[in-house]
Amino acid sequence: MLTSPISLKFRKELDAGLGGAARAWLDEALAEAAHDAARTTATPDTPRPEASSYASPPWELRYAAAGRHCGPEHADSVRSLLLVEAHASLSSVTRLYEQGTAAERRAVLLTLHLLDLGDTALPLVEDALRANDTRLVAAAVGPYAADHLDRHAWRHAVLKCLFTEVPVTAVARLDDRARGDAELARMLTDFAAERTAAGRPVPEDLRTVLALTAPADEGDHPARPTAAPAAPAPTEES
Repeated sequence: MLTSPISLKFRKELDAGLGGAARAWLDEALAEAAHDAARTTATPDTPRPEASSYASPPWELRYAAAGRHCGPEHADSVRSLLLVEAHASLSSVTRLYEQGTAAERRAVLLTLHLLDLGDTALPLVEDALRANDTRLVAAAVGPYAADHLDRHAWRHAVLKCLFTEVPVTAVARLDDRARGDAELARMLTDFAAERTAAGRPVPEDLRTVLALTAPADEGDHPARPTAAPAAPAPTEES
């Protein structure tokens, strides 16, 4: 179970936590990413190395190696910096996601909102939301999903978080998108009823989201989430 939202570090924060060798490696990796971005900008009609199924830009190889050189605790942030510095294209992020480990996929998802991709990367978010890896689910409901998922898909993403016990604090713009959403309120109430009927506890986060679905004009006095059935007392099975 994921217990806290994932956050990315800025370069200064990274430098403070990296050793000399790791900082030097990161400098070289970012320089390669910037070089690839500059070359593409200067010659937009020239295919990038990524056009070949057998070759990738050097920075993509650095992306995969980030955990080994900078430590797993810094890997998400290092990989995000590389994607941004390279102005990663849809084909790059798709390849890195599809061919990457769970950690490499997570970094792609965490960075999508920082790239100029419009809604073209939604298939990656949708794939992550079908997974049972809570780290991927949490990364998938970040700012990019808040900006681009339609209402139906976003509601189901919230339910996915509740089902997999991903804290709803991971859901970007939850207050904004849930406010006044009567359909989400109905889905939450149905989900709570199903849990109660099965003798399973209702997640406390469900009550939190249900309270947010009150209409905007009730914002100062939101309805208490009594619509959700009370959670049964814990049993040995639960």
